[in-house]
Amino acid sequence: MSIDAQPGAEQLAVDLLARTDHGRVATTLRALPFLAFASHIVQDGRLLLRMPRSHGYHHACVGSVVAYGADNLGSAGPDEGLWSVQVVGACETHEPTADQVERFGPAPATVDGASYEPVYLRIEPQLGTVHSTDDGLERHFGHPL
Repeated sequence: MSIDAQPGAEQLAVDLLARTDHGRVATTLRALPFLAFASHIVQDGRLLLRMPRSHGYHHACVGSVVAYGADNLGSAGPDEGLWSVQVVGACETHEPTADQVERFGPAPATVDGASYEPVYLRIEPQLGTVHSTDDGLERHFGHPL
């Protein structure tokens, strides 16, 4: 069931993202669809991303409308329903506070063999979608769709 047309969908999507720490950002790169991984935190209803600078994927995100999603497709237990969430919004660079950097947790030492240097982005959610199977949200998060 999709709730993107119901009031509060963006807030529910952001609330669910706050329960995860990694996801995928979707944008276009040279006019082609593109996905990149990122870690994230939620701060004041905004999504803050941390990505590796070495790939340069952040250049495709900054100044664009992007989609960011996460799910439990690979981590759901046998008795859990599946869920998937996505937010869409404008993406900009972000200078994190020391507290925000700490909330991201330890960064990897390398990505694809290159030293990890983080870049931080901010997404202002404008649209949210949530999908769930087998009452997964209600049973595990106390929130019905």
